[in-house]
Amino acid sequence: MQEHKHHAKSSIKFLDSDEILSQLNLKGNEVFMDAGCGDGHIAIKAIEDYLPDGCAYAVDNYGPSIDELEEFKAENNIENLINVQADITEDIVQIEDNSIDMIFMLNVVHGFKASGNMEDVIEKLLRILKSDGKITIVEFRPIEWSFGPPVEIKYAPDELEGIFYSYGFKKVYLNDIGEDGPDGKSHYLIIFEKE
Repeated sequence: MQEHKHHAKSSIKFLDSDEILSQLNLKGNEVFMDAGCGDGHIAIKAIEDYLPDGCAYAVDNYGPSIDELEEFKAENNIENLINVQADITEDIVQIEDNSIDMIFMLNVVHGFKASGNMEDVIEKLLRILKSDGKITIVEFRPIEWSFGPPVEIKYAPDELEGIFYSYGFKKVYLNDIGEDGPDGKSHYLIIFEKE
């Protein structure tokens, strides 16, 4: 399988965090996990504007990103941001069973297609997700684009739907988002709910 790494790259320049988070229908008291958080801008925006009574886990395998988030947390005296250095392809031992309302992954799952471990990741995430929890994925549409991964490792929404269905999830939302191009938007946002 093809190796795919993009430590410390951020999507903040081409995806609007409000456009994304406003579509998640957060009530404000959820436990939210930004899995593969990178620079953590989604987790930070979520706790600043969408989770006044909730909290966000920012999880990434890349130590320098987590170190920077810890500095940000200390400098801004933020209590409801929990930064975790962990590989989401392995068991995230720092997070308890059935504790997360929504797992969020932005430009992350194409890496699992490249490495062939999407199913392993879902099994790990199932342990920490609440029984009525949701998984939200924002990914590159499977078209040629001026940035992003090669087309062959991009998932189409219906591919993901088939995989998640086999693990007891149903698709509850799908929308194209991101930058405009000749073939439409650069990304899609899809939400799966545990049945």
